[in-house]
Amino acid sequence: MTAIATATATTVAGAAPMPRLRMTARGRRALALLVAAPVLAVGALTGAGLVGDAVAGAVASSSTATAEFDHITVVPGQSLWQIAQAVAPEADPRDVIAEIELLNGIAGAIQPGERLAIPAQYAD
Repeated sequence: MTAIATATATTVAGAAPMPRLRMTARGRRALALLVAAPVLAVGALTGAGLVGDAVAGAVASSSTATAEFDHITVVPGQSLWQIAQAVAPEADPRDVIAEIELLNGIAGAIQPGERLAIPAQYAD
């Protein structure tokens, strides 16, 4: 019986055994509220548009900017690497490819006949 009592209670350097912590229903509700409050606050601020734009890095402006881009039509057998070398022979093709992919919303797969916008800094 002594072994069971010793296994369930912890002692600290000869002190009396420490009682087990019991959580009441009220304590569980308070703990849940304490954990959920910051999550709910961020959700409410995001829903109101106060946090979402700052987190996403969006910048609001009252004017709409329109940009004109040069376009290139992909020919059969042409790769993004070849396109990057053709439009910016002095630049690193990896950087040019990354900018073309970002501008056109693609991930490396191009098809013959597809029109690709060329970033303005590489346009003639």
